[in-house]
Amino acid sequence: MHIDHAMQDPRLRDVTWRKSRRSNPSGNCVELAELADGGVAVRNSRFPAGPALLYTPAEITAFIQGAKDGDFDDLLDAGA
Repeated sequence: MHIDHAMQDPRLRDVTWRKSRRSNPSGNCVELAELADGGVAVRNSRFPAGPALLYTPAEITAFIQGAKDGDFDDLLDAGA
């Protein structure tokens, strides 16, 4: 994982950011963008010019697969 500011890293210049369909209207969500190398950038939708986390293809694959497998279910808000 690499942390950089969205406006500084050239890999983020022409990406298309997207939110989950499950995002709430108050803007409390993250946005993801596919990078040219197959990696993924993640940012806080409330601060689009702020820092972004950049994940390699292997890192984002491991995270998404872990989420699908329920590895993080204990972190969910019970009322969500």
